[in-house]
Amino acid sequence: MTVHGMQHEASVDIAATPDAVYALVSDVPRMGEWSPENAGADWTSDTPGAEGSTFEGHNRIGDRTWSVPCTVTVAQPSECFEWVTRPQDPDGPYVRWTYRMAPNSAGGTSLTEIWDVLSLPPTLQPLSAEQLAARADVVRAGMVETLAAIKATAES
Repeated sequence: MTVHGMQHEASVDIAATPDAVYALVSDVPRMGEWSPENAGADWTSDTPGAEGSTFEGHNRIGDRTWSVPCTVTVAQPSECFEWVTRPQDPDGPYVRWTYRMAPNSAGGTSLTEIWDVLSLPPTLQPLSAEQLAARADVVRAGMVETLAAIKATAES
């Protein structure tokens, strides 16, 4: 179940194959190259990128930095790569990030990024409705920026 107002999708068409796009989005240590909030990640399991593999995602907003444990929940090459945050927490997982790829009519790939808050993380629980809406706006803008940067990398 999604927390009301805390779900968003953004898409971009990329002049690259679904295989090439999948190789980028499933390489989570590189996410910091494209995201305005994510600073990259470190794999913490033996099989990076496989379903069930784990990583520590590193984030920053201004001077605030934090890391969060994540688990890959879907790893379907050329189709879908997805992970959840804090799956081992009693109230987790909290957030699901999904990247879906599909061939487009131009011979490239339509890439869709989905942000879905399944349960409010403890850091967001004390926020007012207005503050949560502002946080969602920041994430939405960051998704557009992230997709544009992934597109630029894939097409270079």
